[in-house]
Amino acid sequence: MAEAETNTIINDKDDQETVPKIITFLSSLLQRVAESNDHCRLFQSQKISVFHGLTRPTISIKSYLERIFKYANCSPSCFVVAYVYLDRFVQMQPSLPINSYNVHRLLITSVLVSAKFMDDMYYNNAYYAKVGGISTVEMNLLEVDFLFGLGFQLNVARTTFHTYCTFLQREMCMQIQSPLQQLLPQPSFNLGRPLKIHCCFNEDESSHHHQLAV
Repeated sequence: MAEAETNTIINDKDDQETVPKIITFLSSLLQRVAESNDHCRLFQSQKISVFHGLTRPTISIKSYLERIFKYANCSPSCFVVAYVYLDRFVQMQPSLPINSYNVHRLLITSVLVSAKFMDDMYYNNAYYAKVGGISTVEMNLLEVDFLFGLGFQLNVARTTFHTYCTFLQREMCMQIQSPLQQLLPQPSFNLGRPLKIHCCFNEDESSHHHQLAV
């Protein structure tokens, strides 16, 4: 049953039958995380890193993810793994929360690393740089910084993969709610823990206990 739900979230496509639904759900979730952390920037300082742009990119997170999917030709599973990497990165680098100034560079880098780890065939850094709208030198720098930020922890257990798919499935359920339901108070999905807004949800490989934090 869990495997069927995972295949649904990964392979199902939207009405245009061109982009997997995972792109829509992931972009929506990251958009909320970025907006929440943008608000926090007004009240607390956040570290500036190589992933930060001087201004907010004009392209939306959804359009950027769709562009990556269109040109990178990596498997849809790579986007789930990229999401796992993003969550690990912000947990290991708590002073670097995802926001509107760094989310695009973090996305292109996480997908690049995921494709190299997951797929047998993938494009080189120069190609990903063109897709992401940055230079090859910057792409190389981002990849190295991202890997060190992850502590080179790239392996994703099957149970972890399925758990992240479940949270994306929950994102889908939230999106298809009626307008009336959207006006009602929403659960925080913090599983009894303090709500965190610096990352998407926490991962504990030993207990597989996770939480949404948006």
